[in-house]
Amino acid sequence: MESFGQGARAAVIGASGGIGGAVADALDADPAFAEVLRFSRHGPARIDATDEMSVEAAAAQAGPLDLVFVAVGLLHDGPAFQPEKDLRALDADRLARSFLVNAIGPALVAKHFLPLLPRKGRGVFACLSARVGSIADNQAGGWYGYRASKAALNMLLKNAALETARKRPDHVILALQPGTVDTALSKPFQSAARTLMTPQESAAALLAVVDRARPEWSGGLFDWRGARIPF
Repeated sequence: MESFGQGARAAVIGASGGIGGAVADALDADPAFAEVLRFSRHGPARIDATDEMSVEAAAAQAGPLDLVFVAVGLLHDGPAFQPEKDLRALDADRLARSFLVNAIGPALVAKHFLPLLPRKGRGVFACLSARVGSIADNQAGGWYGYRASKAALNMLLKNAALETARKRPDHVILALQPGTVDTALSKPFQSAARTLMTPQESAAALLAVVDRARPEWSGGLFDWRGARIPF
C-alpha cells in the first residue's frame, strides 16, 4: 500500500472472521507492513469488542499503529436471531444485541485504538459498515436492528472523524461497505446478491479504498469500489 511508509504496523480487529482474516492476510503479504496484529475473540491476541476492559487491554498490548481495521458485525445467529421482516418481529433484547455488536463495540475500539495512530502524518481507522445502514438509500425497509445499528455506527464514526480532524488533520476514519461476500454472515441471503465476492476479493478492494482515501473522505461511508454512499 503506497500511502503507508515502510515499516508500518496494523491491527485487525475481528481477524478470525472471513473478511477480517482476508484483510490480515493481505496486509501480511504487503511489504509496506512490518507487523500485522490479529485480534479476535478466539486466538492468541484476544479481544471482545463488546467488553471495554478487553478492548482497553488489547490496545495496551498493541503499541503504535498506522492502520486499524475493524471487521466485527452481527446480522444473524441461528434460528432465534434473524433479521426482522416487519415490526411484529421486534424484540428489545435482540435490538440491544445488534447495537452492542455493530455500533457500541466498534465505538469502544475507536476510543482506545485511535490514540495509537501517529500524532503527525497519515493514520487510518477503517470499520466495516453496510449499505443498508444508509437512511437515504433505504428503499426496502425491514432488517430493523441491523439497519439501525449500522446507521448508528456511521454516526459514531462521523463524530470521531470531526473530533480527530481538529488535532490530527492527516488522519482518515472510514466506514466501509464490503459488498456481498461469501462468509457466514451473508450465507442465508446470497441468492439475492447481484455480485458475490470471495473474502480475498473483498479485502483487496477494501484495502485499495483505504490506500487512496484522503483526509477529506474522513467520516464518510464508502463502498468496496470507493464510491461514497449517502448517510
